[in-house]
Amino acid sequence: MELELRLPIRQLVEFLLRSGSIDSRFSGFDRALEGARIHRRLQKAGGEDYKAEVPLKQEWHCGEAVFTLEGRADGIFPDRETGLCCIDEIKTTSLPAAQITEDHQPVHWAQGKVYAAIWARQNGLDEIAVRLTYYQTDTGEILRYTRRFSAGELEGFVQGLLEEYLPWARRAAEWKQARGRDLAVLPFPFDRYRTGQRALAGVIYKTICEGGNLLVQAPTGTGKTISALFPALRAMGEGKGDVIFYLTAKTTTRAAAEEAMERLRQGSPGLHLRSLTLTAKEKICFLDQPACMPDRCPYADGYFDRIKDAVWDGLDRTVFDRAGVQALAQAHRVCPFELALDLSLWCDVIVGDYNHLFDPAASLKRFFETAGDYLFLIDEAHNLPDRAREMYSAALCKSRFAEAKKALGKARGKPKTALHKVDAAMLELRRLCEAEGGSSRTVVQTQAPAALHKALEQLVSPLQDWLEEHEGSEAHPVLLQLYFDMKFYLRVAEMYDDHYVMLLHAFGRDVRVCQLCLDPADFLAAQLAKGRAGVLFSATLSPGGFYRDLLGAGETAKLAALPSPFASRRLGLFCLPADTRYEQRQASAGRIAQCIAAMALARTGNYMAFFPSYAYLQLVLEEFQKGWPELAVQVQQPGLDDEARAAFLAAFSEDPAETLVGFCVMGGVFGEGVDLAGSRLIGAAIVGVGLPQVNARQQALRDYYEEKNGQGFAYAYQYPGWNKVLQAAGRVIRTETDRGVVLLLDERFSQPRYRRLMPPHWHHCRYLASPRQLQDELAVFWEEEA
Repeated sequence: MELELRLPIRQLVEFLLRSGSIDSRFSGFDRALEGARIHRRLQKAGGEDYKAEVPLKQEWHCGEAVFTLEGRADGIFPDRETGLCCIDEIKTTSLPAAQITEDHQPVHWAQGKVYAAIWARQNGLDEIAVRLTYYQTDTGEILRYTRRFSAGELEGFVQGLLEEYLPWARRAAEWKQARGRDLAVLPFPFDRYRTGQRALAGVIYKTICEGGNLLVQAPTGTGKTISALFPALRAMGEGKGDVIFYLTAKTTTRAAAEEAMERLRQGSPGLHLRSLTLTAKEKICFLDQPACMPDRCPYADGYFDRIKDAVWDGLDRTVFDRAGVQALAQAHRVCPFELALDLSLWCDVIVGDYNHLFDPAASLKRFFETAGDYLFLIDEAHNLPDRAREMYSAALCKSRFAEAKKALGKARGKPKTALHKVDAAMLELRRLCEAEGGSSRTVVQTQAPAALHKALEQLVSPLQDWLEEHEGSEAHPVLLQLYFDMKFYLRVAEMYDDHYVMLLHAFGRDVRVCQLCLDPADFLAAQLAKGRAGVLFSATLSPGGFYRDLLGAGETAKLAALPSPFASRRLGLFCLPADTRYEQRQASAGRIAQCIAAMALARTGNYMAFFPSYAYLQLVLEEFQKGWPELAVQVQQPGLDDEARAAFLAAFSEDPAETLVGFCVMGGVFGEGVDLAGSRLIGAAIVGVGLPQVNARQQALRDYYEEKNGQGFAYAYQYPGWNKVLQAAGRVIRTETDRGVVLLLDERFSQPRYRRLMPPHWHHCRYLASPRQLQDELAVFWEEEA
């Protein structure tokens, strides 16, 4: 059997030749931050004859295998010293210059030699040179080492690498063949499709086969997880897609993906499907606090010497959840976080967070440095625009630098001097806010503060030197976190363009300087383009055009909206007029309390009421408890931890003997992602249309989209608010047998601009005039069940 395998060159040489330990001290605290910029600068300095970023691809036969080696040479140029064509391999490092010797990293020579072998073969060269160019990020020092190689020598070198890799290639090819055979006949893991589920699976399958992006609004109960995974796996079985990335914002939805794959395995015993769930370093690390250095962590010490044995052992397994990864890591004494990343290259389905694809600081570089035959399944995609804005925005406060100066004490030196310069630049920005920011002391401007950015750049090197020299200092944690935040801020500064504004806000003696990404669509589009197909789905992606714009899906992206699988008669939907605008909240609190009480008194059970703010919640709560003290309440408090959230939800028990009303905040932790099926929740009141608070950030968004498409208010306020309304209402009716009510308490819900946003399964909404009329309608609704 002839094996065919596509193999990235960097992946090949690092996998076979890396040795030693993980050491975060000298890998560059954020090497990717400066790498691309420095590469471009050095390439530009190479002159007219210097070819930059040259793609290389070559088939190579080894035994029964045909390898397609792929990569991108940093540069190819005629070398005057040797008189030969030369491959340039550029590396950025924070390793001290004295330690950057010619042979300190054999893997770097190996990468350049494979590129050189391909170029020599394709251009008929008998001899060629390889140059390693090291850029020391702290000092700007450039060190270069050049070696000559004959074509025959390089051919032998590549052949040797491939012979060493051949056992791995055999396992990969055998697995892929068995996987394709199993997935091509994979049965749907349930006895029947739910309403809309077959249609959803069909449109996803078609999109994957054709390529491109698809946005799907699939209401609660459609079974979105299995409806997305199943057609993706079937398409993979037909050779359409190498890896599936199932990405989401929450642990609960990652667990749903794991459960779906377990269901598929149960329905197909012996299924060749290897899945991995990526877990944050802080959660999977064996140490109380991650310390990725050989003298601080036994799992980092000698990691690269043991990792191949760990991965080889792991290839006998099919499920790598958190516990599975940790067990394998313990058995081989390797870092579980890095082990998961190394295992990912051998897995068929990778379950992770949005940031594993979209975050410039955390994306999986081993996959996404170039495009591949990847399938992206993006769950709860309505959360992605705000998450993306966070990923591409960065902020710093003046007080952080004052804290750093204090931590350094009376010590003098370069860090203290550089901190003074940053503090001075921050002080000027605070004065600007006080002079031009009005009562809010807030300034929005398009121009980046050049003086501050220059001062931050000058602080980086002395601060890193201090951190490396004072690891045991009490000040180290404070300064290390500041260092990370500064580096991220400077990374965002590299991307700053007309998608951004500067948001400057003074408070007390402090000032916050934020590079706010208003529109991350282009960044998201660039990452989605790294795969064959992207499927972005949620119960609430309405209106479709709005999310297509924000998610960077492109004008050619398909939109699909599926009907609710539940009979509309099972949902009592009622709208009552109330003025919930900020200036009218005191006056409307009594009426809102009356409506919630009418809902709760109509039938014994569990209910929730969702409010636009804690302040409004408290106003209505006081009226409610004053008028109906016999009704028990559960009140969401700010900043709940996981234990407190679980305790809150535990109060909503099945078949309660007494009525319970939960007072919650719309868009908060209980406003979405909560699954209280059956009698655990039979009603919800939505107070207001969910508009975000008016502030400088939202106004900047409004101004941006008003200029871009004339829909500033809709994009900054109405549509984001509407999503919160749909999510809160979606807590009611979770299964086909559920029955419940939803109250829409705001007169704006009856306006055309909101009625046209309502999904088809809301078209039976009853518009009422008073709480008394609501009582009568609820009595009829609940009597119909009997």
